[in-house]
Amino acid sequence: MPIIAPEESTVTSIDWQQNDLYRFFAFVFAPPTQECFGLLSQPALPEALRNLWKQLECEGEFTGFEWFTSYEQYESAYIALFDVGIPEPPVPLFESAHDKSYPAQEIALENTYFYEVLGLKSDPGRAVPDYLVTQLEFLAALRYTGEHTSEESTAVSLGRAETEFLERHLLNWLPVAKAKLDRTNAPGFAVLMKMLVQFLRHMCASG
Repeated sequence: MPIIAPEESTVTSIDWQQNDLYRFFAFVFAPPTQECFGLLSQPALPEALRNLWKQLECEGEFTGFEWFTSYEQYESAYIALFDVGIPEPPVPLFESAHDKSYPAQEIALENTYFYEVLGLKSDPGRAVPDYLVTQLEFLAALRYTGEHTSEESTAVSLGRAETEFLERHLLNWLPVAKAKLDRTNAPGFAVLMKMLVQFLRHMCASG
């Protein structure tokens, strides 16, 4: 489940290894909510993220974490970065905006094939299949299912699917998105994206 911690003391004691980071990053990169703003605004969160940075062995020193002073600033920055722009937003959060080697429909279809491994379908009314949050939620469900199956062969198969999905999709386009986001100097989001990419590389290497 997403990390939603209304109390500062809860944030300082986050045990990242006990939390599903797929869901955490899906939570912070999803469209703005008061819950997310509340979590990322807490004074103790930069130190918690510093700990995660070290745990993930991110390159370089932790650069600190600055967040927005109001929900309205957070919401407008999110929209300006990820949702609105001509001909597209500065950093669209879906795969086909960054991988031009295949038609968008083909990329969406292949994502859908992976989701069908668990009998899942993305809701076209909410998001396209190659949307970052949809991809992360699928990976969270895949890992949870693999960890809770009693069949070793099923666990191995799901672990293989997780690694393949990371290689073919998220790690195919997120480093490109990260480079674009780095150029925007957007508070908070660039640090979170760097940690997300490093986390996914760890998961792929350990798969």
